[in-house]
Amino acid sequence: QVQLVESGGGLVQPGGSLRLSCAASGRFFSLSAMGWYRQAPGKQRELVATIGSSGSTNYADLVKGRFTISRDNAKNTVFLQMNSLKPEDTAVYYCNAHYVMNYWGKGTLVTVSS
Repeated sequence: QVQLVESGGGLVQPGGSLRLSCAASGRFFSLSAMGWYRQAPGKQRELVATIGSSGSTNYADLVKGRFTISRDNAKNTVFLQMNSLKPEDTAVYYCNAHYVMNYWGKGTLVTVSS
């Protein structure tokens, strides 16, 4: 069983930055592909960024050049550094782990507003 706990969300002004963290339990973190997804009000959940067990990364076009995903296998944690935030980045951000099965956290709310 894998449990994921997100943190770091909050209210930020346009142009600001936030760093999300996702702490994972379980023995297979280093073997897991990890990802961040988001869901804005009235919209479907969408991919933000993923990072493989080897460290390879993938980003949605909307966040390329602004967001950076990283992982610390020693701490079973994955991060999402978000810079140059825009109001359209407002959403609940979810952490995902994939190792044989998909696991989801409960999400953390990011609000970008002046």
